[in-house]
Amino acid sequence: MENENQKVEQFWDTPTHDQIVEISHAHVEALEASNDDNVWQQVGMHHIILTTIGRRSGKEHKCALPIWCDLDGHRVVVGSFAGADKEPDWLANLRDRDSNSEVKIRTQIGEYTSIPEILEGEERDLIWNQLCEDRAWYNDYQDRTERIIPLIRFPE
Repeated sequence: MENENQKVEQFWDTPTHDQIVEISHAHVEALEASNDDNVWQQVGMHHIILTTIGRRSGKEHKCALPIWCDLDGHRVVVGSFAGADKEPDWLANLRDRDSNSEVKIRTQIGEYTSIPEILEGEERDLIWNQLCEDRAWYNDYQDRTERIIPLIRFPE
């Protein structure tokens, strides 16, 4: 993915946690039904469908997530859940996998498997600061919770 301008000003109200789950389910259906830019680029951000395996159910779970690309062009997602103290389920599924388990990523132009990298320490902090230059509301989400909001990179 080329390094295009990824700066987005928040012009929407942050949905509730229940609304986030509902919106994601509806968005996955729309993404799977269309390759149209208006579906894959919501509120100024490109999206992916992340498919994980449920840690309790063993079933596939799909989630629509906005992405941001790091300087190397790798897709990065934020495990913010709008600043909730509880991590989103998709992130709990990623944490509860074998360290080399692949996940499926669907983009507007195709699919690939990836071994997710949960960023930590200095690398996480550096990328967090770069991300927040483009998407300042994530700082507000971080202020809402005691947990350090994780960043997850999905290399191809």
